[in-house]
Amino acid sequence: MLLYLLLSNLSLSGGMQSGIFGGREAKPHSKPYMASLQTRGHHVCGGVLIREDYVLTAAHCLNPSVRLDSVVLGAHNIGKQEKSQQRIGISEFIQHPKYPKKKLSDDDPKAFHHDIMLLKLQTKAKLKKKKVEVLQLPDRVDEKIPAGVQCEVAGWGRRRFGKQAESVLYEAKVKLERPATCENKWEEYYDQSQMTCSVSDGKEGVCQGDSGGPLICGEGKAKILYGLTAFTDEPCDATDKPEVYMRVPHYLPWIKEVLGVNDALLTKT
Repeated sequence: MLLYLLLSNLSLSGGMQSGIFGGREAKPHSKPYMASLQTRGHHVCGGVLIREDYVLTAAHCLNPSVRLDSVVLGAHNIGKQEKSQQRIGISEFIQHPKYPKKKLSDDDPKAFHHDIMLLKLQTKAKLKKKKVEVLQLPDRVDEKIPAGVQCEVAGWGRRRFGKQAESVLYEAKVKLERPATCENKWEEYYDQSQMTCSVSDGKEGVCQGDSGGPLICGEGKAKILYGLTAFTDEPCDATDKPEVYMRVPHYLPWIKEVLGVNDALLTKT
């Protein structure tokens, strides 16, 4: 069963059924670009800070049944009020123009295409080294990382399917799959131009609640945001089909256009 990785059920106790399965706890603040998208203090989706006033995430995180109201930056344990955390309201939700304006059935492949969104923050984030930083975007629209390369995913939530979630940030290593294999497995749901995918080994990867979180490739200063977590098979540790991400390089023109338009508006005012 195809699974959107949106957190659909919020626990009254504050725990979330979401997140990386397997993997390991990330070193605190080792991923200072991570954002927790929340509603009423509960984690719903992941996101990535790409500029002081913008977070990049998945379009399907804007869900009528779970209204996002804030973004938390600088967090490791979202179950605590850490001094490093910044909670900022969202002033605008900007879904990709080709993302369906009306909710489509999960049986419709178009429901999963162009699943990317920018969040305009009400106030700029205060950048602090090793606490809150932006993640570098790819340089080229045609940038393609070959199959077999090991990348990283990260998110808040459960480590095993059906288990209670964690509140600390977890990370997992995934290996990119061949585009042809992804297309063969997902058929019309998969579009090579706008998506990439990773081998599902059943040991570690993404799960419900990780939507919009980053697929990070490269080492050191060369690390880039290559993808955004989109969808996978159910249960999350199934190995039948690859895990799918929106390929960020493909969307660079749109991202830059939105940020540029925003800058122009600021200049006029």
